[in-house]
Amino acid sequence: MSTPLIGVLALQGDVREHLVALAAADAVARPVRRPEELAEVDGLVIPGGESTTISKLAVLFGVMEPLRARVRDGLPVYGTCAGMIMLADKILDPRSGQETIGGIDMIVRRNAFGRQNESFEAGVDVEGVEGDPVEGVFIRAPWVESVGAGAEVLAEHDGHIVAVRQGNALATSFHPELTGDHRVHALFVEMVRANRTAES
Repeated sequence: MSTPLIGVLALQGDVREHLVALAAADAVARPVRRPEELAEVDGLVIPGGESTTISKLAVLFGVMEPLRARVRDGLPVYGTCAGMIMLADKILDPRSGQETIGGIDMIVRRNAFGRQNESFEAGVDVEGVEGDPVEGVFIRAPWVESVGAGAEVLAEHDGHIVAVRQGNALATSFHPELTGDHRVHALFVEMVRANRTAES
């Protein structure tokens, strides 16, 4: 099968690191800022950054509604940290004017693990990722307060949900793109491949 083309939403946040991680996981990766670029990709990563800023820029660049439509139609999508917030159907404490793409039946609490200076790393056992625990980098990270019936919890840390999957949507509180361990990205690339096979 041809190599999947996976976009990284390049409005704000750690875009370059995701491009590198996806390439290491055998995908063709490119930045996505406009609706026409979104239309070309087989999957999309929504990076960490500032969820309120990403939300407002997505509206400004005209990609919010096309994003929602493609996610509703089953586009494989993976969100890290702020990207997890963007994929939540509900935010517990949204900032004024903050919108989400939705796609995962979960309620997320922003900055739940603390401020920037309370960032930390911890090993996380992620269902579907074989081998040693994934090194999770938590930077002003959210956690998931609760999930609906359609969402599957893939990982917890300190009693809090930090990785969730629902259908073609995957989200983690932490940043695997910052560690050099590309197994979570490889899991997402396999989700994209499986979706392409199902559609062909």
